[in-house]
Amino acid sequence: MDPESRLNLKPLLPPGRMVASDEGAGGVQPLWLSDGPVTAGLWERIHAEHPRSGLWPLLLDALDPGDDDFRPWGSGEIFPKRMSSAASHDPAGVLAQWWAMHTAVDDGMLSSERRLAVTAPFGQSWPGLAPGREAATSADQLAAEFAQAFLSDRPLSRLGLVAAASGAEALSVAGWDGPCNYDNDTAKFSAVVRDWEHRFGARVVAVGFSTLHLSVAAPPVNEEDALLVAAEHFAFCPDNVWQGRWPYTLAAYAERITDAHSWDFWWD
Repeated sequence: MDPESRLNLKPLLPPGRMVASDEGAGGVQPLWLSDGPVTAGLWERIHAEHPRSGLWPLLLDALDPGDDDFRPWGSGEIFPKRMSSAASHDPAGVLAQWWAMHTAVDDGMLSSERRLAVTAPFGQSWPGLAPGREAATSADQLAAEFAQAFLSDRPLSRLGLVAAASGAEALSVAGWDGPCNYDNDTAKFSAVVRDWEHRFGARVVAVGFSTLHLSVAAPPVNEEDALLVAAEHFAFCPDNVWQGRWPYTLAAYAERITDAHSWDFWWD
């Protein structure tokens, strides 16, 4: 990111610095990071400037928010050169491939019957994408409200700025590799999130070491659609179901995301 591109935001910004990726010696600086915690009001103002500045604001959480390294952001554990382009991936195809991979897992911990019960009623059959919905309220306003709620829970979060067309693209442009235990090309995840931006009015608000937090303007509101969205979430981040709240089933997870205006993901 060219630091000059943020000059029009300079009056709004707190002290901060450009962060260089620690991959190689190229000195790539994909991310601007504030030196300290920020407010939801600042995130909202910077977000409103995105159409003019081209900089997407992220609330950044850390592995240990009290650590001076503020990993992975302050420590430069970001890898933009590793990532492909989100535009080169078909989100439906990516989700179908991940679904096949995750439902085929045989780690000896569960019988085949119990493992298929986790993803019932679909079992190993990929059900396809959920239908999108028209948002009844402003996606950007919901994102601002979610930013406030997020900072209430994580007040040490810092502000990150990434030169990207959307929050989905900001994930891979910044070189975030939170889901690397499942796939080390974040652009694939960006492609899926970009599709969610269009289908569900999702907005990327916050990112942690291996967590992702979206506001959602048009979540599923009935059981059928919620099960399909739950299947997408399982393909995208199986730990949400495998290691989430009991019972560890797609049906239980679908109940939790019905009419929920935020989606949170974490990869173990």
